[in-house]
Amino acid sequence: MDLKHLRAFAALADELHFGRAASQLGIAQPHLSLLIQGLEASIGVSLFERSRRHVALTEAGRLFLPEAQATLAHAERAQRTALRAARGEIGRLEIGFTGSSPFNRAMPRIISHFRRCWPDIQMSLREMSTSDQFQALREGTLDIGVVRPAHPEETDGITLTRVLEEPLYAVVPADHPLSGRSSISVAALAGDPFIIHPRRIGTGLHDKIIALCAGAGFTPRLALEAHQMSTIVGLTAAGLGVSIVPEAMRRIHVDGACFLAIEDRGASMILAMACRSDDQRPVTRHFLESVRAVTAGG
Repeated sequence: MDLKHLRAFAALADELHFGRAASQLGIAQPHLSLLIQGLEASIGVSLFERSRRHVALTEAGRLFLPEAQATLAHAERAQRTALRAARGEIGRLEIGFTGSSPFNRAMPRIISHFRRCWPDIQMSLREMSTSDQFQALREGTLDIGVVRPAHPEETDGITLTRVLEEPLYAVVPADHPLSGRSSISVAALAGDPFIIHPRRIGTGLHDKIIALCAGAGFTPRLALEAHQMSTIVGLTAAGLGVSIVPEAMRRIHVDGACFLAIEDRGASMILAMACRSDDQRPVTRHFLESVRAVTAGG
Protein backbone atom coordinates (compact mmCIF):
# COMPACT_ATOMS: atom_id res chain seq x y z
CA MET A 1 0.00 0.00 0.00
CA ASP A 2 1.37 3.40 -0.97
CA LEU A 3 0.07 6.90 -1.59
CA LYS A 4 -1.14 6.19 -5.13
CA HIS A 5 -3.37 3.41 -3.78
CA LEU A 6 -4.75 5.76 -1.09
CA ARG A 7 -5.41 8.50 -3.65
CA ALA A 8 -7.25 6.02 -5.85
CA PHE A 9 -9.34 4.85 -2.89
CA ALA A 10 -10.16 8.43 -1.77
CA ALA A 11 -11.19 9.45 -5.31
CA LEU A 12 -13.45 6.44 -5.75
CA ALA A 13 -14.94 6.91 -2.28
CA ASP A 14 -15.71 10.50 -3.26
CA GLU A 15 -17.23 9.78 -6.68
CA LEU A 16 -18.56 6.23 -6.14
CA HIS A 17 -18.13 5.86 -9.89
CA PHE A 18 -15.08 4.33 -11.56
CA GLY A 19 -15.26 6.52 -14.66
CA ARG A 20 -15.56 9.80 -12.78
CA ALA A 21 -12.91 8.79 -10.23
CA ALA A 22 -10.48 7.82 -13.00
CA SER A 23 -11.11 11.16 -14.70
CA GLN A 24 -10.48 13.00 -11.41
CA LEU A 25 -7.12 11.23 -11.07
CA GLY A 26 -6.22 11.60 -14.75
CA ILE A 27 -5.76 7.86 -15.28
CA ALA A 28 -7.51 5.16 -17.27
CA GLN A 29 -10.39 3.32 -15.64
CA PRO A 30 -8.70 -0.15 -15.87
CA HIS A 31 -5.68 1.30 -14.06
CA LEU A 32 -7.95 2.59 -11.29
CA SER A 33 -9.55 -0.84 -10.95
CA LEU A 34 -6.10 -2.42 -10.59
CA LEU A 35 -5.11 0.10 -7.91
CA ILE A 36 -8.25 -0.61 -5.89
CA GLN A 37 -7.79 -4.35 -6.23
CA GLY A 38 -4.15 -4.03 -5.15
CA LEU A 39 -5.13 -1.97 -2.09
CA GLU A 40 -7.80 -4.45 -1.02
CA ALA A 41 -5.40 -7.33 -1.50
CA SER A 42 -2.69 -5.64 0.56
CA ILE A 43 -4.94 -5.03 3.58
CA GLY A 44 -7.02 -8.20 3.14
CA VAL A 45 -10.54 -6.72 3.10
CA SER A 46 -13.05 -5.44 0.55
CA LEU A 47 -13.43 -1.68 0.67
CA PHE A 48 -16.17 -1.36 -1.94
CA GLU A 49 -19.31 -3.20 -2.91
CA ARG A 50 -19.53 -2.96 -6.68
CA SER A 51 -21.68 -4.19 -9.49
CA ARG A 52 -22.19 -3.06 -13.07
CA ARG A 53 -24.42 -0.21 -11.90
CA HIS A 54 -23.50 0.35 -8.27
CA VAL A 55 -20.42 1.27 -6.22
CA ALA A 56 -20.66 1.70 -2.44
CA LEU A 57 -18.30 1.64 0.51
CA THR A 58 -18.30 -1.42 2.72
CA GLU A 59 -18.26 -0.90 6.48
CA ALA A 60 -14.52 -1.47 6.40
CA GLY A 61 -14.20 1.07 3.59
CA ARG A 62 -16.29 3.63 5.47
CA LEU A 63 -14.06 3.40 8.53
CA PHE A 64 -10.89 3.27 6.43
CA LEU A 65 -11.76 6.49 4.56
CA PRO A 66 -10.97 9.12 7.28
CA GLU A 67 -7.70 7.37 8.07
CA ALA A 68 -6.73 7.34 4.39
CA GLN A 69 -7.68 11.02 4.05
CA ALA A 70 -5.63 11.92 7.13
CA THR A 71 -2.63 10.04 5.74
CA LEU A 72 -2.90 11.83 2.40
CA ALA A 73 -3.27 15.22 4.11
CA HIS A 74 -0.20 14.51 6.26
CA ALA A 75 1.79 13.47 3.20
CA GLU A 76 0.79 16.67 1.41
CA ARG A 77 1.84 18.76 4.44
CA ALA A 78 5.16 16.95 4.56
CA GLN A 79 5.74 17.64 0.87
CA ARG A 80 4.86 21.33 1.30
CA THR A 81 7.19 21.54 4.29
CA ALA A 82 10.06 20.02 2.34
CA LEU A 83 9.49 22.37 -0.58
CA ARG A 84 9.30 25.43 1.69
CA ALA A 85 12.47 24.36 3.47
CA ALA A 86 14.25 23.91 0.14
CA ARG A 87 13.21 27.45 -0.82
CA GLY A 88 14.33 28.83 2.54
CA GLU A 89 10.82 29.87 3.57
CA ILE A 90 11.04 27.97 6.86
CA GLY A 91 13.92 26.88 9.03
CA ARG A 92 16.01 28.14 11.92
CA LEU A 93 19.04 30.38 12.31
CA GLU A 94 21.38 30.48 15.28
CA ILE A 95 22.74 34.02 15.48
CA GLY A 96 25.53 35.28 17.72
CA PHE A 97 26.30 38.92 18.45
CA THR A 98 28.83 41.00 20.31
CA GLY A 99 27.69 42.82 23.43
CA SER A 100 27.44 46.27 21.87
CA SER A 101 25.89 45.37 18.51
CA PRO A 102 22.20 45.46 19.64
CA PHE A 103 22.70 49.11 20.58
CA ASN A 104 23.76 49.89 17.03
CA ARG A 105 20.82 50.94 14.84
CA ALA A 106 21.81 48.56 12.06
CA MET A 107 21.36 45.24 13.85
CA PRO A 108 17.75 45.79 15.06
CA ARG A 109 16.84 47.05 11.58
CA ILE A 110 18.35 43.96 9.95
CA ILE A 111 16.53 41.61 12.32
CA SER A 112 13.26 43.50 11.80
CA HIS A 113 13.63 43.47 8.00
CA PHE A 114 14.37 39.74 7.99
CA ARG A 115 11.41 39.00 10.27
CA ARG A 116 9.05 40.91 7.97
CA CYS A 117 10.32 39.12 4.87
CA TRP A 118 10.58 35.63 6.34
CA PRO A 119 8.19 35.36 9.32
CA ASP A 120 8.30 31.55 9.44
CA ILE A 121 12.07 31.29 9.94
CA GLN A 122 12.88 30.97 13.62
CA MET A 123 15.82 32.90 15.05
CA SER A 124 17.76 32.23 18.23
CA LEU A 125 20.05 35.08 19.30
CA ARG A 126 22.79 34.84 21.89
CA GLU A 127 25.49 37.20 23.07
CA MET A 128 28.98 35.86 22.42
CA SER A 129 32.47 37.24 22.05
CA THR A 130 33.85 37.56 18.54
CA SER A 131 36.33 34.73 19.16
CA ASP A 132 33.60 32.43 20.45
CA GLN A 133 31.45 33.26 17.44
CA PHE A 134 34.19 32.34 14.98
CA GLN A 135 34.74 29.04 16.80
CA ALA A 136 31.01 28.26 16.90
CA LEU A 137 30.67 29.06 13.19
CA ARG A 138 33.44 26.59 12.35
CA GLU A 139 31.91 23.95 14.63
CA GLY A 140 28.51 24.41 12.99
CA THR A 141 26.70 25.43 16.19
CA LEU A 142 26.24 29.00 14.91
CA ASP A 143 24.91 30.11 11.54
CA ILE A 144 25.42 33.89 11.62
CA GLY A 145 27.79 35.99 13.69
CA VAL A 146 27.76 39.75 14.29
CA VAL A 147 31.46 40.43 14.72
CA ARG A 148 34.24 43.00 14.74
CA PRO A 149 37.07 41.08 13.05
CA ALA A 150 40.67 42.19 13.43
CA HIS A 151 43.02 39.68 11.84
CA PRO A 152 42.71 37.74 8.56
CA GLU A 153 43.64 34.43 10.17
CA GLU A 154 40.50 34.67 12.32
CA THR A 155 38.32 34.50 9.23
CA ASP A 156 39.68 31.38 7.51
CA GLY A 157 36.64 29.56 6.11
CA ILE A 158 34.41 32.51 7.04
CA THR A 159 32.68 34.95 4.70
CA LEU A 160 32.14 38.49 5.99
CA THR A 161 29.42 40.86 4.85
CA ARG A 162 30.19 44.41 5.93
CA VAL A 163 27.44 46.21 7.85
CA LEU A 164 29.11 49.51 8.67
CA GLU A 165 32.24 51.24 9.90
CA GLU A 166 31.51 52.39 13.43
CA PRO A 167 33.37 55.25 15.13
CA LEU A 168 35.05 54.59 18.47
CA TYR A 169 34.46 56.86 21.46
CA ALA A 170 36.38 57.45 24.64
CA VAL A 171 34.34 56.91 27.78
CA VAL A 172 35.41 58.68 30.99
CA PRO A 173 33.86 59.28 34.43
CA ALA A 174 31.68 62.37 34.82
CA ASP A 175 34.23 63.94 37.19
CA HIS A 176 37.15 63.40 34.78
CA PRO A 177 38.96 66.61 33.72
CA LEU A 178 38.11 65.86 30.07
CA SER A 179 34.40 65.09 30.62
CA GLY A 180 33.23 68.52 29.50
CA ARG A 181 34.78 68.22 26.05
CA SER A 182 33.02 66.87 22.96
CA SER A 183 36.13 65.28 21.46
CA ILE A 184 39.67 64.40 22.45
CA SER A 185 42.82 62.80 21.08
CA VAL A 186 43.81 59.40 22.41
CA ALA A 187 47.00 60.96 23.74
CA ALA A 188 44.90 62.86 26.29
CA LEU A 189 44.19 59.52 28.01
CA ALA A 190 47.85 58.56 28.43
CA GLY A 191 47.87 59.11 32.18
CA ASP A 192 44.66 57.18 32.92
CA PRO A 193 44.17 53.53 33.83
CA PHE A 194 42.27 51.59 31.14
CA ILE A 195 39.41 49.09 31.39
CA ILE A 196 39.26 46.84 28.33
CA HIS A 197 38.21 43.43 27.02
CA PRO A 198 40.55 40.49 27.62
CA ARG A 199 42.26 39.76 24.32
CA ARG A 200 41.37 36.05 24.52
CA ILE A 201 37.65 36.76 24.01
CA GLY A 202 38.12 38.93 20.93
CA THR A 203 41.16 40.46 19.37
CA GLY A 204 39.29 43.17 17.49
CA LEU A 205 38.57 45.93 19.99
CA HIS A 206 41.42 44.97 22.32
CA ASP A 207 44.03 45.22 19.58
CA LYS A 208 42.46 48.40 18.19
CA ILE A 209 42.79 50.14 21.57
CA ILE A 210 46.39 49.03 21.95
CA ALA A 211 47.16 50.23 18.39
CA LEU A 212 45.50 53.62 18.93
CA CYS A 213 47.44 54.14 22.14
CA ALA A 214 50.69 53.09 20.45
CA GLY A 215 49.96 55.56 17.66
CA ALA A 216 49.54 58.24 20.32
CA GLY A 217 52.93 57.38 21.80
CA PHE A 218 52.06 55.35 24.91
CA THR A 219 51.18 51.90 26.18
CA PRO A 220 47.90 51.88 28.14
CA ARG A 221 48.10 51.01 31.81
CA LEU A 222 45.54 48.23 32.30
CA ALA A 223 43.53 48.60 35.50
CA LEU A 224 40.76 46.06 34.90
CA GLU A 225 39.50 43.60 32.33
CA ALA A 226 35.77 43.02 31.78
CA HIS A 227 33.97 40.66 29.41
CA GLN A 228 30.80 42.69 28.89
CA MET A 229 30.82 46.07 27.16
CA SER A 230 28.10 47.36 29.49
CA THR A 231 30.27 46.35 32.46
CA ILE A 232 33.18 48.34 31.04
CA VAL A 233 30.98 51.44 30.79
CA GLY A 234 29.61 50.87 34.29
CA LEU A 235 33.08 50.49 35.82
CA THR A 236 34.20 53.64 34.02
CA ALA A 237 31.20 55.55 35.37
CA ALA A 238 32.23 54.37 38.85
CA GLY A 239 35.59 56.09 38.39
CA LEU A 240 37.76 52.99 38.07
CA GLY A 241 39.35 53.97 34.77
CA VAL A 242 38.69 55.04 31.19
CA SER A 243 38.03 53.05 28.04
CA ILE A 244 37.44 53.18 24.31
CA VAL A 245 34.18 51.66 23.07
CA PRO A 246 32.04 51.54 19.91
CA GLU A 247 29.73 54.51 19.37
CA ALA A 248 26.69 52.26 19.93
CA MET A 249 27.44 52.15 23.66
CA ARG A 250 26.45 55.80 23.94
CA ARG A 251 22.84 54.60 23.77
CA ILE A 252 22.88 52.74 27.09
CA HIS A 253 22.82 56.01 29.10
CA VAL A 254 24.78 54.96 32.19
CA ASP A 255 24.76 57.72 34.80
CA GLY A 256 28.25 59.03 35.41
CA ALA A 257 29.68 57.94 32.04
CA CYS A 258 30.69 60.59 29.51
CA PHE A 259 31.35 59.70 25.86
CA LEU A 260 33.83 61.74 23.84
CA ALA A 261 34.48 61.52 20.10
CA ILE A 262 38.04 60.51 19.22
CA GLU A 263 39.90 62.76 16.84
CA ASP A 264 42.65 60.31 15.89
CA ARG A 265 42.66 58.86 12.41
CA GLY A 266 41.62 55.20 12.29
CA ALA A 267 39.46 55.38 15.44
CA SER A 268 36.75 53.14 14.01
CA MET A 269 35.96 49.46 13.57
CA ILE A 270 34.15 47.38 10.98
CA LEU A 271 30.96 45.64 12.10
CA ALA A 272 30.25 42.62 9.89
CA MET A 273 27.96 39.63 9.52
CA ALA A 274 29.89 36.36 9.41
CA CYS A 275 28.85 32.96 8.07
CA ARG A 276 30.63 29.80 6.99
CA SER A 277 31.93 30.13 3.45
CA ASP A 278 30.44 26.73 2.54
CA ASP A 279 26.98 27.52 3.93
CA GLN A 280 24.81 27.60 0.82
CA ARG A 281 21.45 27.17 2.57
CA PRO A 282 18.62 29.42 1.39
CA VAL A 283 17.86 30.61 4.96
CA THR A 284 21.40 31.96 5.29
CA ARG A 285 21.21 33.57 1.86
CA HIS A 286 17.93 35.25 2.79
CA PHE A 287 19.45 36.68 5.96
CA LEU A 288 22.43 38.12 4.11
CA GLU A 289 20.03 39.62 1.56
CA SER A 290 18.34 41.44 4.45
CA VAL A 291 21.75 42.68 5.59
CA ARG A 292 22.49 44.08 2.13
CA ALA A 293 19.00 45.59 1.78
CA VAL A 294 19.30 47.46 5.08
CA THR A 295 22.89 48.61 4.62
CA ALA A 296 22.19 49.73 1.03
CA GLY A 297 19.43 51.96 2.36
CA GLY A 298 21.81 53.62 4.79
